[in-house]
Amino acid sequence: MQPEPVTVLPGLVDRHVHLGLVDLADLADSPVVEVHDLGWDPDAVLHWRVHPPSGVRVAVAGPFHTAPGGYPSGRSWAPDDAIRTVASPDEARLAVADAVAGAYDVVKVALHADMALLDDETLAALVDAAHAAGLPVGVHAEGPGQAARAIESGADLLVHAPWTEALPDELLRRGRSMTWCSTLAIHDDGDRQRAIDNVRRFRALGGRVVYGTDAGNGPAPAGVNPAEIRALGEAGLAGDELLAALTSTPSATGPGPFSVERLLVSPRPLPQTADEVVAWLADCRRFDVASLEENRAP
Repeated sequence: MQPEPVTVLPGLVDRHVHLGLVDLADLADSPVVEVHDLGWDPDAVLHWRVHPPSGVRVAVAGPFHTAPGGYPSGRSWAPDDAIRTVASPDEARLAVADAVAGAYDVVKVALHADMALLDDETLAALVDAAHAAGLPVGVHAEGPGQAARAIESGADLLVHAPWTEALPDELLRRGRSMTWCSTLAIHDDGDRQRAIDNVRRFRALGGRVVYGTDAGNGPAPAGVNPAEIRALGEAGLAGDELLAALTSTPSATGPGPFSVERLLVSPRPLPQTADEVVAWLADCRRFDVASLEENRAP
């Protein structure tokens, strides 16, 4: 008897989660095989990296690096240890040294225009020190001018597709070497459409967008987020570009190929649209390459 035909994809990678705000059981053995925790208590995130949910790799950013009184200070959901205040270039360099000592995968920086902000010199020191140490920099940029500051600083990643303002094409062109995490589905209509329009134009200019859900933000679930996948489709991603956004990425934003240790298999044809991806994932199952190698006959 011939085996039933199947199609195969790498597991999903969610590039923006907050594991302290989700039920880790929702990730265990799901189609998501890697998550990037972008800001939490350093002791907790390093524990998750060593003891992750079943079948999931965890990359970590450690704390939010922010100005004294800056975002997310005072937020009820943010533990005190999830916030590293940085008041000068010297403190920025010390913070990055601590990130290196903690073996973080990325340095997370917060720029929120409605709260205290890092000055340009301190922001530059954070980015330069991180790059000198071989670490990428991911920025939460919220409010007028903050995405522009992230781009001009040389940061590697916007951890949310910009949603508070329409970015001009010239700025997008200057920042097209960056990667954006999508997080489109967390927004209400106006902000969501603004973010989707920014993504469309950023992609058209050569920018790269990857799947990130901000799991733990309100009702954003751990595991597969169909609303986020459909929002990527609304922003124009389809076919190989959509599948790459969901699956093919190095850990955090550093160099190197994504390690395919666990594959997904489904009886459905290889999906091309966002709706097809959602249906494919609903029917898929895990396929552990390591187990196959262990059980292979000599």
